[in-house]
This record gives sequence, structure tokens and C-alpha cells, in this order.
Amino acid sequence: MDWCDDPNSKCIFWLNGMAGTGKSTISRTIARELAEKKRLAASFFFTRGKRDVSHSRMFFTTIAAQLANSLPVLRTFISDAIDNNPYIFKQGLREQWNQLILNPLKNAPTQSIQLVVVIDALDECDSIQDIQLILQLLEEAKDLATVRIKIFLTSRPEISILNSFRHLSGEAYQDFILHNMPLDTVNADISTFFRRKLSLVQAEHGLQTPWPDELIIEQLVERAAGLFIYAATTLRFIQDGIDGPEEQLTLVLSATKSSPSATEHLDSIYTTLLQHSFLGKRDSQVWEQLARRFRQVVGSIVVMFNTMSARNLAQLLQMPFKMVSGTLDPLRSVLNIPEDESQPVRLFHLSFRDFLQDFQRCSDSRFQVDEKKRHTSLFQKCMLHISQLQENICNLWGPGVLITEIPDDTVEKSIPLHVQYACRYWLDHWRLGNPLEEDIKTIWQFLEQHFLHWLEGLSLIGEVSNGVHIIIALEEILSVSCNAH
Repeated sequence: MDWCDDPNSKCIFWLNGMAGTGKSTISRTIARELAEKKRLAASFFFTRGKRDVSHSRMFFTTIAAQLANSLPVLRTFISDAIDNNPYIFKQGLREQWNQLILNPLKNAPTQSIQLVVVIDALDECDSIQDIQLILQLLEEAKDLATVRIKIFLTSRPEISILNSFRHLSGEAYQDFILHNMPLDTVNADISTFFRRKLSLVQAEHGLQTPWPDELIIEQLVERAAGLFIYAATTLRFIQDGIDGPEEQLTLVLSATKSSPSATEHLDSIYTTLLQHSFLGKRDSQVWEQLARRFRQVVGSIVVMFNTMSARNLAQLLQMPFKMVSGTLDPLRSVLNIPEDESQPVRLFHLSFRDFLQDFQRCSDSRFQVDEKKRHTSLFQKCMLHISQLQENICNLWGPGVLITEIPDDTVEKSIPLHVQYACRYWLDHWRLGNPLEEDIKTIWQFLEQHFLHWLEGLSLIGEVSNGVHIIIALEEILSVSCNAH
């Protein structure tokens, strides 16, 4: 927080760190503390795979709405900008930044309070070009005179983001490399985490004290090797395991005696978790069947562009719900599975996705997720669903009906969420899969029979603008295919 309070510090503070170093925990803590002090101007937490926050289309509009709430003097300027340009929400990032944020901040009366915008996990934005543009635009905040705004930003140190920061003025930002923090400092925090959380487990299960002892705490901290995600995953495995916390802890400690890298410690706990929690003590004859189901269900979650509930996922994959839920239930240590079945299933951390897709890290081939195969399979499922679309699928009462006049439940009943997903992402899955000649024929057949039905579906779910981008991409793909023949 010292950076936020220092009037001489730079406009952008970039906290960068490798996967598992606790960036998001820090950013959420800072946002909460700033909010308590009424100094949080706005916040945005990118999350890959979660529709509205996996891309930048709502980034500046969300920031502007929060700024209007935290700084009432800006409301008139932002409202005027919207009145003068009602379609600003559909325009590019630069126009939104200039009209909704930068100009209102320039025109606002002088404010004495120092406000902070918190942006978490910029690397999880799905467009590298948008990330680069966002950073260029945020740099302009350093020249504001009347309202002092600072930006606290976190991300992984990916090459594209490193290069983007190198193109910014040295006067605009300062960075802090989280994974270069002294290991003793990080270990002290992880040790505190283990002590507090395991003491709660001990009390809940009525285990004999002291449990675990000091030596075991030290072993757990050593295995974490500075990665908070290891500590969090290990705790969930101990807490939620099928054999009770004492047995689960024994499995953790027996998994790897020593390892040269932090990543290998994390890989070890993921492997132990999958082999013990998912395959468990079942008959080895059914292991391959279970593993195939794992790759189909969890592999789809790993590569999908948006999260969805287990029930919607079952519909998308055309699998019985009990089969999908039975696949997911043993994996609560790595998957966030809400009690409410209508809520989406999410990965607790992207490091699990990275582990499954890296065949050198995931040494057990039963759990390896082939990204291209998964995309190809999801493309095929999407095509089956959108080929069921038909004219006037919502049974509207006449032409010229406004979208705002159609109840949401009518649209969702006629175009369920898994079909909405298929309408939006079928081409993305095809492009990232293993494109085959027969797929081109399938696409041509779909366009000949259901193109207008698909456009109608997109309009009903409010995705026409995305449909335009899909059509432009399709035109390029199909023209190349025609020229090849």
C-alpha cells in the first residue's frame, strides 16, 4: 500500500509473478482495503473462460460506471458522453477510453484524494492486441492534473505483456516481480497459512493435538517452494479427501520426497490428487473408461471459451448429467463446483489447465488433455446443436418485434445456454482444432440449410456483433478453401 500513498510514485504499478505466486490474492486484498478506505476508484478482474471478463469489450465501460459511483463529480461528464454518443458501448477501446474516462477526468474539478484502479490478471484477457492497447491507453493517465488516479495491475510475465511494458515510458510505471521476493518472506506467509488452516481442520475433525507437528509443517512449506497455489491445493486435498485428513496428509507427504523445482512439487500434488481422488480404489479394469470420461468432461472445461454449469455441460457434450457430475465430484480440490447446479463450474487456478495440457508435466497419460482433439470434439458437438435451429424458434407473435420485448426466459427456453454457447463459439473451436476437409463440407452444408436460422439465434441472444466477426472470418476461410480447389 506504500506505493498507493506515495505522491511521487509512478502512475502504474505492475505486480507480475509466475503462476501460483498469489497475485490474485494480493490484488483482491488490496482492492478490499482500498474500498474500506473509500479510495478504490474501480476494479476489473479478468478471468479466462468466464464470458464477460475474459475479454476487453466491457473493460472500460465497467471502469467508467464504477468511476461515476466512486467520484460523483464525474457522473455528469460520463452521462453527457453517453448522451452525445449512445453507441459508445459498441465502439472501440480507444473511443471508450477517451470519451468515458480520460475526458471526464480531465474536465473534473480538482480532487485532493488519491484514488486507485485495480486490474487483476491482465494476461487472462483473450486478445493480445487488446492487452497492448489497454496498456497504451492507461499510460495516458500519468498526465492527468486535476484528478490523481493510479493503476494497480497484476499479470503473469508473459512475453507479449513484457514487450508491451517495454514500449511504455519509464515515467509511467514501475514493476515488482513477485516470484523474485526473498523465499524466506514467502515461506513465512505460507507457513502461517498452513498453521491457521490446518488448525481449523484439526478442530473440525477432533484430531489429536498437536496435528500436524512442526516437522510436517516445515515439510509442507518446503514442498510449496514459494507457490501459494501448492499450499491452497494441498489444503483442499487434505480437507475434502475421501479418506479423512490424516490419510490425505500422508498421501501428500509420500508423493514426492524431494524435487528440484517448485513446478514439480505442484505437478506431484496434482498427479496424486487425480490418481487418488478420481481413480481412487476402483478396479483397474475401469480406469481407462474413467480416464476417457475425464478427458472428455474436464478436458472440455479446460479449453472452453466460457464457463457453464455441469448440467449445461452435459447437454453440450450430449452426456447424462449423472455421468458428468460423477466425473466432477471427486475433483473439488481443483474445481470450483457450486452447490447451486445452475452456477458454472470453474478451475480454481489456471496452473491446473497448464499441467493437463503439458505432457511433460502431466506424466500420467490417462489425464493428458490434447487441446486440438478437445477443440475438434467441441466443434462437432456445436455443429450438432446449431443444426437444430429453425425459423422463428421463439414463436414470436409477428415481424418487427424488439429484442427488449421478448422475455429472457422465452429466449433461454427456446435457445438453451449450451446452444447459445454453440452459436457463439463453433468456429473458434474449429480453427483451434484439427481442421479436416470433411469439416469444410459440414460447414458449407450448415450455411446452406441453417445460415438464416443461426443469424436469428445470434440476434435473439444479443450476439449479432460477434456474428459479424464470425462471418468475416468464415469468408476468408471458405475463400481459401475454394481457391485451393
